[in-house]
Amino acid sequence: LQDILDNGEVRDDRTGIGTISVFGRNLRFDLRGGFPAVTTKKLAWKACVGELLWFIEGSSDERRLAEITHGTREGVTTIWTPNALAPYWKPKASFEGDLGRVYGVQWRDWQRPLYGNTGYSLDQLRELLDNLQKDPNGRRHILTAWNPGELDQMALPPCHVMSQFYVNKNRELSCHMYQRSVDVFLGLPFNIAS
Repeated sequence: LQDILDNGEVRDDRTGIGTISVFGRNLRFDLRGGFPAVTTKKLAWKACVGELLWFIEGSSDERRLAEITHGTREGVTTIWTPNALAPYWKPKASFEGDLGRVYGVQWRDWQRPLYGNTGYSLDQLRELLDNLQKDPNGRRHILTAWNPGELDQMALPPCHVMSQFYVNKNRELSCHMYQRSVDVFLGLPFNIAS
């Protein structure tokens, strides 16, 4: 946070609020030393786990996220509710709460190009898990949510766009996650925990 305040550049953004921005910073966490929970503010742990389960499920339904995190679809909001209700998105939504082809959909139902008249999807998460087991030394253990051909079909383009996994000789798993954008004060503690 101090690096951003000391070295950041004031920039305009799509929200009209503006940002103080830095580019290409890295954070490293060794889970052998403990869980990297940021403790300078409350961590919405239940919402974090619920969102991750929602991604893994492959859902685009913001109301399903409400059900996972609050036990009901009715009368509660999630961190995704404003996106589901955004005026720019609602005309594109297929149903109330639809967020389009966001994270989990890309992870579990990546649309492959049509070859001839047959198109099919790829379950990136299943393939990743299978490949980590079959070929732990592989260098292609990647999960991505950034699908340029479908960005217009998403209520919000992904912020954490890609993760690459690495298995060392001791069979310990490492993950390198690339995030294109983050509100460091608000969202980063949530993203680190996720």
